[in-house]
Amino acid sequence: MRVMRSETVYLERCVALAAEALEAGDEPFGSVLVGADGEVLAEDRNRIVSTGDATAHPEIALARWAAAHLGASERAAATVYTSGEHCPMCSAAHGWVGLGRIVYVHTSAQLGEWLAELGVAPGPVRAIPIQAVVPGVTVDGPVPGLEMQMRQLHRRYHAAVRSGEGS
Repeated sequence: MRVMRSETVYLERCVALAAEALEAGDEPFGSVLVGADGEVLAEDRNRIVSTGDATAHPEIALARWAAAHLGASERAAATVYTSGEHCPMCSAAHGWVGLGRIVYVHTSAQLGEWLAELGVAPGPVRAIPIQAVVPGVTVDGPVPGLEMQMRQLHRRYHAAVRSGEGS
């Protein structure tokens, strides 16, 4: 893994965005798009529950933003930091838009294990590694130290769903 200490701030922001999503009743996922110069260009959080749109993932929102606001070379030089590894839909959007590196806190496999422990059924789309969808993209993760925070956010979300307070 090639995550530099200075990049932790972006991943911490992803976790904070995931917490914001949770507080809004959405599944806890957050993402930040950072330019080659280290400037935060855009950020978003999951909005699936609040919008009723199963494609309202933050990675999709960032890919759309990048396509509308950045040239091809700027997109290729940008990094997407995200709380969880991209799903296949988000990986495809990332590849089609031509974004650069991806850095994530936890893997899809880890999330699957956490949800299985909670008795949550798998989603309708199989989780596969980003590189299986977008060969050649640089991917770094998981990032130790923030994984447990994300695990707790997912536990809180699914506890709320079970109690009738969430989706």
